[in-house]
Amino acid sequence: MTGNPTQVLHALADSDVCELTYIANNVGEPGLGGGRLLRNGQIKKAIGSFFTSNPEAVAAAQSGAIEFEVMPQGTMTEAIRAGGAGIGGFYTPTAAGTVLAEGRETKQIDGRQHVFQPALRADVALIRAWTADATGNLAYRMTEQNFNRAMATAADLVIAEVEECVPAGELPPESVHTPGCYVDYLVPVRTSEADLGSSASIAVSGKNAGGLRMKLARRALAELKPGDIVNLGVGIPTLVADLITPAHGIILHTENGMLGVGPAPESGGAMEYPINASKIPVTALPGSSYFDSADSFAMIRGGHVDVAIMGGLQVDEQGNLANWAAPGRPLLGVGGAMDLASGAKRLIVTMTHNSRDGSSKIVPSCTLPLTATDAVDAIITELAVFRFCNGRLTVTELMEGSSLEEVQSRTDAKFDIALEG
Repeated sequence: MTGNPTQVLHALADSDVCELTYIANNVGEPGLGGGRLLRNGQIKKAIGSFFTSNPEAVAAAQSGAIEFEVMPQGTMTEAIRAGGAGIGGFYTPTAAGTVLAEGRETKQIDGRQHVFQPALRADVALIRAWTADATGNLAYRMTEQNFNRAMATAADLVIAEVEECVPAGELPPESVHTPGCYVDYLVPVRTSEADLGSSASIAVSGKNAGGLRMKLARRALAELKPGDIVNLGVGIPTLVADLITPAHGIILHTENGMLGVGPAPESGGAMEYPINASKIPVTALPGSSYFDSADSFAMIRGGHVDVAIMGGLQVDEQGNLANWAAPGRPLLGVGGAMDLASGAKRLIVTMTHNSRDGSSKIVPSCTLPLTATDAVDAIITELAVFRFCNGRLTVTELMEGSSLEEVQSRTDAKFDIALEG
């Protein structure tokens, strides 16, 4: 909820405005921010990338109480930026070959499939900044730039909720993130911990760091080398962050707008620290930088992120990944997974070898909705490490305590064997 105009949204929730189309990464948290509009029945349609963070949004979508459109997070933020720049749309490789590309115009560019995405623009943008001056110039705090900078350009009327408003001239020109020409109204409102939801305290944003999960995280860390710029997906991959020391020389990227992510603090929350894409407060290492979500995903699509470590539900013999839609659940939460899987130079998937029902997660062909095609470079499970060598799935390492016979018996996919060392 950081960088979210919570109190302006709550004022809107107290009005009789309804039939809204709500464009945001998610629909807030239950009863908080956009979640209050949802609870009041004021939202007709939601356009976003990760509705699953609010169970009430999931329930509303499943029941038909709201219409919804799911977009990859990087595509969404770029569509907003295009809307603000007067560009009608663009082609992106993100989501090519997946269910989100169905019915879309596609085009081969430089031998790679691209999907056309129209621009997004709104009647009104409600944004949150930390400091404004009397001319409407805005500056954001830490990772609170997120979608705000792009949204400030992509609406006919812009209302900025701000922590403080200073006289013209007190905000240094080089510190301005959003020039005042975009802003119509300023609403000075002090942030409280109640506005920050689950990011208010590290105590309520804790990670599940069991023995098996940490084993996979440690093995994933061994894949990284000094100088790598690395993005960690949700779940097991986030545990890698707390294992990294300055001696590793690894630079962590988080898609909500930060390079140089440090480990989680021992105490405190989003009032004192930036947050990562999992809404968990983190520290900032020396040399770190902040930017908005559009720039962040441009880094990913532009090939400036060396490694992405992600969880998986299925990986198949062709290197296709499925990790965003669980069996029997609605397609309501892709987030930045498609952007990362198709944009990072190298993709490592960490996952348990088998599902809870015992079925193999490494399969001949994915049966779940795809995240990206021909994208996976390595798979790490509690049994083995697999790589795609000359395009063929190959087991290259057995984890301690496992055997080749066990790997073969618990894996549906066909694979070559080339054990290292």
